[in-house]
Amino acid sequence: EGDAVVVSRIEQDDTARAVTGLARRFTALVRAAGKSKAVPDDQDAAADLAAWITKARTCDAPAIATFASGLDADIAAVRAALMEPWSSGQAEGQVNRLKLIKRQCYGRAGIDLLKRRMVLAV
Repeated sequence: EGDAVVVSRIEQDDTARAVTGLARRFTALVRAAGKSKAVPDDQDAAADLAAWITKARTCDAPAIATFASGLDADIAAVRAALMEPWSSGQAEGQVNRLKLIKRQCYGRAGIDLLKRRMVLAV
């Protein structure tokens, strides 16, 4: 009951409603791009993304407007990430694993132990 009251108060605020709508729309764009990467429709996806960025940049919430400006500044990479069938997930996973090993060794040993742990992990 308490959560319902909070949600109803948030829904009365125009800015909060706009932010919620923009967040849901962006999530839908990313999920749709992930599903349709096998058969991309570049024009529709690019137009949807451009429309979302335009709407988000005029939002009253500064965080959303800043996020949209950041996307617009690197629009080529964003479009490629949404429309290309390739993923950098494997490389990111390896980087994450190496950083974990490095953090575990930090302060206790030098580069020799890190190299040994990487070789043994493979």
